[in-house]
Amino acid sequence: MTVASFIAAQRTDHRVPHAKCCRWLGVSQSWFYKWHNRRPTARQQRRVALDAAVKASFDDSGGTPGTYGSPRVFEDLIEAGWEVSVNTVAASMARQGLQGRSPKRKRRSLTRPGKAAAPIPDLVKRDFSAEATDQRWCGDLTEIPTGEGKLYLATVLDLASRRLTGC
Repeated sequence: MTVASFIAAQRTDHRVPHAKCCRWLGVSQSWFYKWHNRRPTARQQRRVALDAAVKASFDDSGGTPGTYGSPRVFEDLIEAGWEVSVNTVAASMARQGLQGRSPKRKRRSLTRPGKAAAPIPDLVKRDFSAEATDQRWCGDLTEIPTGEGKLYLATVLDLASRRLTGC
């Protein structure tokens, strides 16, 4: 919203005269009338045309409406002959409230059990208590990312004393 359109909106929305708004904002009334009634500039006309092209590409989105993000919309506009940057397309999409669909998050786990393998039995039966040492142990595996690659730390815990028996 420009200053001139803000002053005009105050008149229609809140019945505040132009003269008072101009005085409060420190602009002259002649400036307000000059800018309020002027034709759109070349930049404003190009922005309106670009917004329409971005909206059309986003609505098409390769057959599935509303899935393209700014990089794909940018590629569509380049193919159509527009000279724009990815950031300009992203700003246009943000201005219009358009957002592409995020890719599905891939689930990653350390182990992938075989489909034909039998399930591993729960020998502890979810009871993590023990009366004496060396009766029940449980283990854990932790992945630690490092600059040289992944590091795996495996531990064995005695359930009675709660001490590490091995690493």
